[in-house]
Amino acid sequence: MTAILQRVSFASVSVDGEVKGKAAKGMMILLGCAVGDTHDDADLLCSKIAGLRIFEDENMKMNLALSDIDGEVLLIPNFTLSASCRRGRRPDFGNCMKPDEAKPMFDYFRDKLIDCGLKVETGVFGADMKIDMCCDGPVTISLDSDSLKAPRNI
Repeated sequence: MTAILQRVSFASVSVDGEVKGKAAKGMMILLGCAVGDTHDDADLLCSKIAGLRIFEDENMKMNLALSDIDGEVLLIPNFTLSASCRRGRRPDFGNCMKPDEAKPMFDYFRDKLIDCGLKVETGVFGADMKIDMCCDGPVTISLDSDSLKAPRNI
């Protein structure tokens, strides 16, 4: 499971010109689910995201988490994050979780973020979405559940 976190001043997502989700100061998260991803992957990423200190404190040091700033989350489903570009020039989407499995996984991920005490709005699964956001920093973090499970070299 892959999540791209973007620190934002605001973000919104629209479908057919109608705003479907928005967030004030906080994060926009693009979430990609791959074949084999599990609830454990979602739990691991949600726990990391909820505690990630990427917001500046009074000393302009990234030392605060979403809950510390009463931040909001705009969560966007993005199956293309699981594409492989290893061969050729056209992305291979064979490793992307199929929609009938990915939608419940996306919903589970959303619910886990809410369980972490975060305010979360979402995009529309399977829709052609238009995203409007103001990047803050910019601060962009890429998280992958597989790399979070790997042993650390100390």
